[in-house]
Amino acid sequence: MKKKNPGAPRPKTKTASPTRKGGGIPAGAPAAWAARLARLRRDHESFLSRRNPVDPDWDNGVFERFKHPAITYRHAPIEWRFDLNPKTNPFLMERLGVNATLNPGAFLWNGRPHMVVRFEGYDRKSIFAIAESPNGFDNWRFWDEPVDLPEVKPETNVYDMRVTFHQDGWIYGVFCAESKDPAAKPGDLSSAVAVAGVVRTRDFRKWERLPNLRTPASQQRNVVLHPEFVGGKYAFYTRPMDGFIDVGSGGGIGWTLCDDIATGVTGPEAIIDGRAYHTIKEVKNGQGPAPIKTPAGWLHLAHGVRACASGLRYVLYMFMTSLEDPSRVTARPGGHFLAPYGGEGFGDVSNVTFTNGWVVLPDGTVLIYYGGSDTRCYVARSSVERLVDWCLNTPEDALTTRRAVEQRLKLIRANRAVLAR
Repeated sequence: MKKKNPGAPRPKTKTASPTRKGGGIPAGAPAAWAARLARLRRDHESFLSRRNPVDPDWDNGVFERFKHPAITYRHAPIEWRFDLNPKTNPFLMERLGVNATLNPGAFLWNGRPHMVVRFEGYDRKSIFAIAESPNGFDNWRFWDEPVDLPEVKPETNVYDMRVTFHQDGWIYGVFCAESKDPAAKPGDLSSAVAVAGVVRTRDFRKWERLPNLRTPASQQRNVVLHPEFVGGKYAFYTRPMDGFIDVGSGGGIGWTLCDDIATGVTGPEAIIDGRAYHTIKEVKNGQGPAPIKTPAGWLHLAHGVRACASGLRYVLYMFMTSLEDPSRVTARPGGHFLAPYGGEGFGDVSNVTFTNGWVVLPDGTVLIYYGGSDTRCYVARSSVERLVDWCLNTPEDALTTRRAVEQRLKLIRANRAVLAR
């Protein structure tokens, strides 16, 4: 018997019955095609509505982790991936794949936590996509369309947006805008230039693009707008760099002021949280989201990077600054706050936790959103009270082994004295 040619035109098949409005199946679709789409939708809805319980194996008293990632590539709407026209996609193939959903900015809007997700396709290009959740840790749903971001040429890629509700009444998004280095030698397709792009909005639907930030540094990444005016000026946390990857003389998290955000021109930069040898931030560090204002000072979440045998290891750490002078560090707890845990450490760029978003709920709960290994989004839950306590009462980095021993002995002996009472 002659074998069928899988590439030959298929015979006509029965078509599916027309569906009710909103049923999600194109009228006239072949029955098998319609059945596959119905299954895709059913499986997708089951995944989206999956509960995300607290991870019972994690307990450090500072924050809670959850069993599942908050958002993965599987959360992407079917309409964003598949061509749903049976005539142009007879095999119902995925046309625009999703490689990763990572490094989310975050905000509270209409009483619900939202993420501005770095949504990366198979082509390595990132777009911004907003998702919301009723509780902040499960049932995440993307809005109907991704952010329609205005372009500033010659940028090729944008990513890692920080969201700031500013005192001036606007909501700002600051992100990294990357382009090919115009000074690169012929054939060099990896040299790049990074600058801080700035947009603002009133409703997260319509976005106004402002000029890219212009600071004294040749390149900028991980730039964050402070929520309030400082001396009547806009204030930015920066990460000055000598090159796209090389921090060089940049030295850490910077601070700079801007007279008019509509121009993007800032004044001098000063390092307020520097790098240090043999610490979690010996290679580089950068501000995470905009800081949280508390009676005890501004709460900051940042990332630190060190080199190890497997490459670069990204962890999160915290510090606090003065309410009167947000550029002055008042508390600097040592070591990392959050590091890759379990499956968080595996992905496109392994051994990485990276944050640029958190939200404070009305009851003081803090939901911390972070990317795991440049692949998926996670959430941790704490509170303003706990985070302030952790910052103010955790010892600073001892910087040497001898001092670390003394630090540990002090804790042990103090505990022994308390338990002996």
